[in-house]
Amino acid sequence: MNNTLHIAFLTSEYPHTNLSKSGGIGTSIKNLAIGLVKSGARVSIFVVGQINDLKIRDHNVEVIAIGKQKHIAFNWYFERIRTQRLIQRYIDSENVHLIEAPDWTGISAFMNFNIPIIIRLNGSDGYFCNLEGRKQKKKHFFLERKALNNADAIISVSDFTGKLTKQIFKIKSSIRTIHNSIDSNNFKPIGLKINQGQLLYFGTIIRKKGILDLAQIFNRVIEKKPSASLVLIGKDTIDVFENTSTLGLFKDLLTPKAAQNITYFDEVPYLEIQQHIAVSQVVILPSLAEAFPMTWLETLAMEKPLISSNIGWASELMIDGLTGYTINPKNHELFSDKVVKLLNDNELCYNFGKQGREHVIRNFSVEVILKQNLSFYKSLIKQ
Repeated sequence: MNNTLHIAFLTSEYPHTNLSKSGGIGTSIKNLAIGLVKSGARVSIFVVGQINDLKIRDHNVEVIAIGKQKHIAFNWYFERIRTQRLIQRYIDSENVHLIEAPDWTGISAFMNFNIPIIIRLNGSDGYFCNLEGRKQKKKHFFLERKALNNADAIISVSDFTGKLTKQIFKIKSSIRTIHNSIDSNNFKPIGLKINQGQLLYFGTIIRKKGILDLAQIFNRVIEKKPSASLVLIGKDTIDVFENTSTLGLFKDLLTPKAAQNITYFDEVPYLEIQQHIAVSQVVILPSLAEAFPMTWLETLAMEKPLISSNIGWASELMIDGLTGYTINPKNHELFSDKVVKLLNDNELCYNFGKQGREHVIRNFSVEVILKQNLSFYKSLIKQ
């Protein structure tokens, strides 16, 4: 009998050119999966909702894409049941020890396996609706609660996310916090010349990321430092409140002077993001709703000063005045003051960058977080 630890992941996203677009959840799964493989474990990843069935080997990780099928009625239910059967056959034939899934829209609801299933809280739809002050669809609440109640164990990527999720869904079981990790050998300084005065925002162009506040902040930055520029990278979305382009709302808020100093990229290949981080002087991520954002980890790992929001999860990742500044994004004046302060002080930018990378390596590197995940996995298998 093969005693090699075999971990499976169920997800709707994974960063690979042959799969549909992936975000922070996919990146965090990939980081963990590669770390597990290097530690001697076997990892299989089931990526649902894809165009076609596909098998990929990525850094010795077995990626199995499951093409979506349409059902006559209750597609959300029957597709889950079909997926569960496919995965269970694989579990039986390949000796999988446990499977992990994210909380988003209850991807694992109605799935029952003969091995432990873990839900990792990266921020459910219910969680983000709560933070944004909007009502969650009843179906999404039902599916997310069903998946959480069905889990053998729950992990959260931040204390804040765990506590709020527990409150929203009235979860009685304990929730263990294991933060997201980053490969600091992959995300590291690459020595490109910095464009003085250049600010960078990268991530989805969406209200919850503080993008509309960023417009107001940048207006004030331009008033104080007219030579400043902003590079904006991310896919546009339809705003949940205005039902129109969020990028359009962002542009409508800009003053004519500010609008002239903005460069926008819709989509940039994942590997090119590092170059944009490297050439920017300061990264601004004023998000209003996150769990434990990979974009923040990537910025700090590349020795860039970060100005972020100060909400909930922020204090678990950032150290205000050491790795950058944490400020309420609604305080546009103070936020812009801190931006200008950094743009005018290269030495402070350098110090924040150095301290930020050291902070990430010490607390959130793959090596550190991997040990916590392995210990937790093994404790479940022994039960």
